[in-house]
Amino acid sequence: MAKLHVVDEEHGQSTPFLRGILTRSLQEAGLSFEDAYALASDVRDGLADEAQISGAALRERVREILRKRHGAESEQRYQATVHAPDPIWVQRGADHTDPFSRGQLRRHLESSGLGGDEATSITGKVFNDLLADGINALTSEALGRRVHTQVLRDHGEAAAQRYLIWTAFRRSNRPLLLLMGGVPGCGKSTIATEVAHRLEIVRTQPVDMLREVMRMMIPARLLPVLHESSYTAWQAMPGRVNADTAHLDLVEDGFRAQSQLLSVAAEAVIQRTLTERESLIIEGVHIVPGMHEAIPEQGDAVVVPVMLAVLKPQTLRQRIQGRGRQVAKRWAERYLAHFDDIWHLQSLLLSEADQADVAIIDNDELERTVQQVLRTIIEILAREGATTPDEVFGP
Repeated sequence: MAKLHVVDEEHGQSTPFLRGILTRSLQEAGLSFEDAYALASDVRDGLADEAQISGAALRERVREILRKRHGAESEQRYQATVHAPDPIWVQRGADHTDPFSRGQLRRHLESSGLGGDEATSITGKVFNDLLADGINALTSEALGRRVHTQVLRDHGEAAAQRYLIWTAFRRSNRPLLLLMGGVPGCGKSTIATEVAHRLEIVRTQPVDMLREVMRMMIPARLLPVLHESSYTAWQAMPGRVNADTAHLDLVEDGFRAQSQLLSVAAEAVIQRTLTERESLIIEGVHIVPGMHEAIPEQGDAVVVPVMLAVLKPQTLRQRIQGRGRQVAKRWAERYLAHFDDIWHLQSLLLSEADQADVAIIDNDELERTVQQVLRTIIEILAREGATTPDEVFGP
């Protein structure tokens, strides 16, 4: 395939066509990475026999495909992206100024509980209003007020209040500690990774990794319970096994014994993170209801416990089978062999979460689950009281 060059009509210069650059431009216009990458690839493949193309012709080709695949609104957002004037500068504090970023605003709106399409729409409207008003510089407070007004207009008071609460929290620089529990196969790692991306949290800690470290340090002959799975830990507790003990009671006893051991390591990680005033997502089956109550108060940190669940047995089985295609098949087979024990542990955890007033989130679809986690965080922040635009952005 010959290398395609794009000619700048104004300056007569040519540069290589770069699929990655076009992909990022399309993401700025609101497309997901997958959709943007697919469209950019199709544009490149459609020009495979061309040596060069003008910038205007390339943009027209992209606009045509966008209009057909994603509608007129996506085309308009792309048009605004490629024809945008000089950057709009946002003053953040006394000494810091940076260009207005639609991607950053879109992520912030998603973090406040709006869906991806809703956040993209709000971002586009705010940006277009700034252009229409001829604004090339404004304070972050003025920008925040504009966003709040648009959210209120499009989605109502509840969504606007969530935006204010989340914005106030982000401006406070308070650390966030998200404790995410759930049995194997319920999707903890996937949801934790996605939430961390949305919230720009760089620290995530699976409790399974802490267990592996402890296993390396403490041999099985000294602490056999630690070297079993959460649903088979009872097998390493011979002193508690007798003919009168029901099997599921043994499963519970082994799980609790293992959870107590791992809580020491988990609490140490949490304490270190809070001391450093960093945010953290810690996830694992051993993040049990009530753990948040054992965490000593550490300044102004916000602690949010959630319990993920898959409420239909067949769905959980399918998730575990799907996991076998991503990690070692033997682990999926092992989970399925002990499925009744895992299902019982989920029932136990959900019952205790309900009693401890911990949010239970049915992980039936990724985007919906992520939004519910984000809204749970905001609901806990809201317990500190409602806020107003003047309180967040100044009078």
